[in-house]
Formats: sequence, C-alpha cells, structure tokens
Amino acid sequence: MTALVQHEFGDPAVVLRAEERPLPEPGPGQVRVRTLLSPIHNHDLWTVRGTYGFKPELPAGAGTEAVGVVDALGEGVEAPAVGTRVVTGGTFGVWAEYFVAGAAGLIPVPDALPDEAAAQLVSMPFSALSLLHSLDLGEGEWLIQNAANGAVGRMVAQLAAARGVNVVGLVRRSAGVEELRAQGIERIVATDAEDWRERVAAITGGAPIRVGVDSVGGSAAGDIVSVLAEKGKLVVFGAMASPTLEIASGDIIFKQVTVTGFWGSVVSREMPAELRGQLFAELIGRALDGSLTLPVAATYPFERIADAVAASGEPGRVGKVLLAP
Repeated sequence: MTALVQHEFGDPAVVLRAEERPLPEPGPGQVRVRTLLSPIHNHDLWTVRGTYGFKPELPAGAGTEAVGVVDALGEGVEAPAVGTRVVTGGTFGVWAEYFVAGAAGLIPVPDALPDEAAAQLVSMPFSALSLLHSLDLGEGEWLIQNAANGAVGRMVAQLAAARGVNVVGLVRRSAGVEELRAQGIERIVATDAEDWRERVAAITGGAPIRVGVDSVGGSAAGDIVSVLAEKGKLVVFGAMASPTLEIASGDIIFKQVTVTGFWGSVVSREMPAELRGQLFAELIGRALDGSLTLPVAATYPFERIADAVAASGEPGRVGKVLLAP
C-alpha cells in the first residue's frame, strides 16, 4: 500500500514522502480500515516537525483523523462489521491507503453524512464541542474567543449558537469580520480598531462575559482577559502566535480571573463513554441539520503532500485541506 512516511523531523513539505509499505494486519481487538479521506490539522504538522506533545519513533507515518471503510477484523471483533463506514480522530498513521485501529474507538457514521464532512468530524468539532460543554455556560450567557476566523473558532460559534450561548469573536483584521459574516457568523470584532473594547460592550449590552477562550497567545490573551467579568475564566486552547501569555497582573488580581488549559486529546481520553457518545450524537445531528458546517478548501492525493501542506498554510483559507489515497 502507499503511505506518507517521514524518516526525519522537519518541514512536512520536505520530509514527508509517499512510499510503498506492507499492508497492515489487524491484531486482537483491532480492525483494518481502507482510508477514504483525511484532513490536515496543525497538530499533524507539528508532530512531523517534532514540536508537538507527541513525538513518534522514526521512521513514522503521519495523520490522526480519517473516514474510511472497515476492511478486515482482528481476533475477537464483531463490530463494526466489514463494510461499515467509520471515523477516527486519534489513530496515528492514517495518511495511508489502509490503517489499523482499535475497534472500540471507531465511530460509525450515517450514510447521509458526506465523506468530506465525516473526515473532519472528530478532532476539531469534537474538541470544540467538548470545550463548550466543559465551560458549563447556560443559555443566554456570554463567551468571548479570539481566532474567531479559525476552524475551531467557527465551530465554537456555530455550536454555541445551537445551544443558545452567546459568543463574541475577535479577529486581528477588519477583513475577517466580513469573511465570517458571509458565512452567517455575526458578533465579530476586529482588534485592529482602537475602540474594539467599546464595540464588544455594545454587542453584549454590558452583560458580563464569564469565559474567554484564547487560541493565539501573546498579547491576544491579555486582550481577552481585559474584557472578562470579575471571577471570569480564561481557557487556553492554543498558541498560534506565541507560546507565552501576556496578561496584565492587575486583571488577574483585581478581577480574580483564573487561567486554565484545555487539551482535547486528554479531555477525550478521560471523558466517560456515555458523555462521549452523547456529544458525538449531537455533533452528527448538527452536521446533518446544517447548524455545523464543515467546508473543504481543497483535496490532494498523497503524492502531492507538499502542495497540500502549502495550501493548509494559506492565510484566510476557509475549510480544511484533505488528503485522499
């Protein structure tokens, strides 16, 4: 079979190559899946560079999320049956024509859900919904987030709206406001305007903002904290611009703001199975009724991984870049 393989850590466009590899055989409790589509996530590229929390032994495969069709069953496995279309969000090495995964961790998806949506259902949408669920915000309460024009930012806004939670989104440039409005996402403020805090207050009508989500780092984290209510909470979800947080000590002290982190893979691993099932059912329902949109920017074959990596890094890109065998 063909698979993307790296023999050293570095630029994914350089070190990833399509190679012929042995067809994997499922062990006890595992199934083999024929890959249909797989998205490129930032954490996949960080892993290839060797800068993520998980560092594989080389030579290594790549990719963690995919939709595919069960092709063979390992010992002791009765379900999902051969021919079932399934998704996974935590199986390393899915950028291959076939991969093996634990049967218990695969999620069957309904026929009505297109491959393009199913391929990206788990990692980002499930993280976004898990994050939203963990915030314990009630209907009518307010949340503020930066990177509102990023994939997770869009999903948080859509999923929160479906739950009745109000969201203010921050973007770094004014053009981002119109980009999101074109997708039906309102309540967006650009921080390149001097009066952006006043604009946030006008949107909320002065209502307290209990929670802020930071995916950028640096001074952007301090911007979020500056508009939080007393005893508010800053949840650090990512660090796209800086690995450090720049927050005024006065905001922490006098507002008694707390700062905590959110790592989706750990949260998912520790989540009770019943709750995980409920959240996945909600995700599939939102995707089917259109309240959650999962656009695709482009699809590339494995052999064009360098072009796919470049496309994934395009500024202003709307939708995921997918890989297909």
